[in-house]
Amino acid sequence: MSDPMLGMLMLGLFIFIIMFGFPIAFTLMAMGVGFGFYAYYTPGQEIFANRIFTLLVQKTFEVTSSDVLTAVPLFLFMGYVVERANILDRLFHSLQIAAKSVPGSLAVATLLTCAMFATATGIVGAVVTLMGLLAFPAMLRAGYDTKLAAGVVCAGGCLGILIPPSILLIVYAATAGVSAVKLYAAAFIPGFMLAGFYVVYVIARALINPALCPKLPPEETDVPLAEVLRSLATSFFPLALLIVAVLGAILFGLATPSEAAGAGALASLVLAAAYRALNLQMLKESVYLTARATAMVCYLFIGSWTFSSVFALLGGQQVVENFFLGLNLTPTQFLLLTQTIIFLLGWPLEWTEIIIIFVPIFLPLLDDFHINPIFFGILVALNTQTAFNTPPVAMAAFYLKGVAPPHVKLTDIFAGALPFVGMVFLTMALVYIWPELALWLPDYLYTPR
Repeated sequence: MSDPMLGMLMLGLFIFIIMFGFPIAFTLMAMGVGFGFYAYYTPGQEIFANRIFTLLVQKTFEVTSSDVLTAVPLFLFMGYVVERANILDRLFHSLQIAAKSVPGSLAVATLLTCAMFATATGIVGAVVTLMGLLAFPAMLRAGYDTKLAAGVVCAGGCLGILIPPSILLIVYAATAGVSAVKLYAAAFIPGFMLAGFYVVYVIARALINPALCPKLPPEETDVPLAEVLRSLATSFFPLALLIVAVLGAILFGLATPSEAAGAGALASLVLAAAYRALNLQMLKESVYLTARATAMVCYLFIGSWTFSSVFALLGGQQVVENFFLGLNLTPTQFLLLTQTIIFLLGWPLEWTEIIIIFVPIFLPLLDDFHINPIFFGILVALNTQTAFNTPPVAMAAFYLKGVAPPHVKLTDIFAGALPFVGMVFLTMALVYIWPELALWLPDYLYTPR
């Protein structure tokens, strides 16, 4: 068997093994070391003199010393602290009374709360679960349609995948070797445009069929303006200031993503203290969850970079490139094909595995098709959101089902989430047609004049 065919066997075996539920990071390392031992083998050498072990150590050092990846644990810590700062119920209540005159006010308040909270935390499971405990029952009590309410919570909870400071974009930046700052700028317009589509959709449904979103009783909405302003000042504005300060420092070059994440982590502690939620138990939980998530990302990077180095050495990457180039695709056709593959991979795999393992297979082809890697990254981030809400493996739906009342069926949650998946595809189509939606802001901010 030739080396390129061995490389393709390596990729096929990896996909086959992970379908049985083996840990992906350690499967990558085992496959990389196993096939790499063959690739680097020299007759007569000692076992541990094989260069695959040197490569493994080198990749481990590269991951642990990466300036870009330093931002990951800091943003995660900021998110976990904000999640435990007892701010979500205050934020939801303040946005609810502020949006009282808007059709479907509870659903709109839920989407705005999800957008802000997802932006601050970037943790899909946490946002969907917490909003499923807080906003979902409130909408059901108000007589909202179960499917619409479920779709609002699931879709809103996934916005943090795209809207900065997104952990996914940091990981993509490290994988693709592009500027995380430019990625954040590129995600700004598509992210808030998608959130805007969600809000417009809910308001339109409420106007067309008011029975889906009944108006709240006067005793819940007749709140003096002073009380509305006080509520916003104690919940919405502190969190908004934290997000704007972190993003502004990054986008305007005042701080690197790692520096801004460090400042944001410190500010989140101050915010938690202001809400009297800062204690030793909360800190221990936040540090533990941060360490666990960071370790997962680091091990995935170590395994993926070792695997991909051996895969390329055996010639597997060249086989993939020759296959795609042999199809004589246009750049648009190439984008559609790769995004379809990523969409299908989103059913069995988490976004971390997709970004770290499979996206690098496509990255070397971007130059051949003259595609900007930042533009490609925004499409991947949009596409990944669909995986959380598309049956049969819609993780956001399962998160919500875990905390929803017993009478709420999983099929109702699936049905409610699908229209929002359609809006993600609409946003992707608009970005395809007008790439400037993603590329204008980074070009404007960072192109020398």
